[in-house]
Amino acid sequence: MRCPYCGSLDDKVIESRTMANGENIRRRRECISCGFRFTSYERIEEKPFMVVKRDNRRQPFDSNKLSKGIERALEKRPFSTAMVEQIVTEIEDETYSLGKASREVTTADIGELVLKRLYEIDKVAYIRFASVYKHFEDLDEFITEVKSLEEKEKQKKVEEKTEEKLSEEDFSLKS
Repeated sequence: MRCPYCGSLDDKVIESRTMANGENIRRRRECISCGFRFTSYERIEEKPFMVVKRDNRRQPFDSNKLSKGIERALEKRPFSTAMVEQIVTEIEDETYSLGKASREVTTADIGELVLKRLYEIDKVAYIRFASVYKHFEDLDEFITEVKSLEEKEKQKKVEEKTEEKLSEEDFSLKS
């Protein structure tokens, strides 16, 4: 494997991990020439997994596009590159699971998976991604999405408090 730092073809595998239900292998490598460490992925080459665009065009799934979109949303946010790679891998796995039977998935499905994951980890990244994904035309649409996000957070807190109270009542009944 060519070292991305010095270009040498001499490296050694430090660690190998099976990923994506045994369909991928992630290898940590170290260049023998310069000592730079990097990651490579191996996957069985199959019939390409297709993405159905909004205008019904089909193109091969490209995890680099997914990665760039997520990286852009998380830009200048407190997330490491490893965390971004993990998020991309998780979404990629879910995408393959969604379209396993037909070997294709819509961009809408992928977008919703990304939005769901970003919502769980970082609201700012969620809004950034949503503004592009949902094609916000003006400030009102942006504000509506932020208010919707606030409402979801309030609802989540109410549900958590209700669960807490139920747990406390259940505990006091057992005592």
